Amino acid sequence: MLKVTRPAAGTRVKICGLRTVADVEAVARAGAAYMGLVFFPKSPRNVTLDQARDLALAAPMGLAKVALVVNPDDAMLDALMAAVPLDMIQLHGSETPDRLAQVRARTGLPVMKAVGLRDADDLATLDAFDGVADQVLVDAKPHGGTELPGGNGVGFDWSLIAGRSWKGPWMLAGGLTADNVAEAIRLTGARQVDLSSGVESSPGVKDAAMIAAFCDAVRAA
Repeated sequence: MLKVTRPAAGTRVKICGLRTVADVEAVARAGAAYMGLVFFPKSPRNVTLDQARDLALAAPMGLAKVALVVNPDDAMLDALMAAVPLDMIQLHGSETPDRLAQVRARTGLPVMKAVGLRDADDLATLDAFDGVADQVLVDAKPHGGTELPGGNGVGFDWSLIAGRSWKGPWMLAGGLTADNVAEAIRLTGARQVDLSSGVESSPGVKDAAMIAAFCDAVRAA
């Protein structure tokens, strides 16, 4: 039976955009705490409900299954919950705090809200969700010209959040790789990190060796 190899040290890893059972197995072996499934048709990491169900059922106990959705309506949430065994919903669109509460009530699951940062002006949005969402994903705001809300491999100035206090759990994302994650953790104090494109050989294609190297780098940080 496939088991999750838990990291010895504190920072937990989420690998997002899994598309194959081999991806799930690689993430579990590497010691990640979360696996992310993307439900956004414009993404190269998009999966159907049937594909997602197979991937979720392949996950070993202890690997949390997170659904990334973008401005989902109630019908989409109902279909998702009926088809896929999940542990968390990740809102990655322009959802408001009120909509977040509605999603939590409708699904019965904890809700993570992604907030994109580019400069200090974006911190107000982050503050609006800190303590409201069950977790906050602090990500890089997409550059103009892309239709993808995340998974673009771009970062932001980590000093924007250095020394901040948080009401609840949060996760750092945006341009992370095995080469820079130790510095990101040092500057921000992140106890959770999330990435997708940083462990891919091409858009949407996960690389097991890169996944292992990233998790090793987190453990060594």
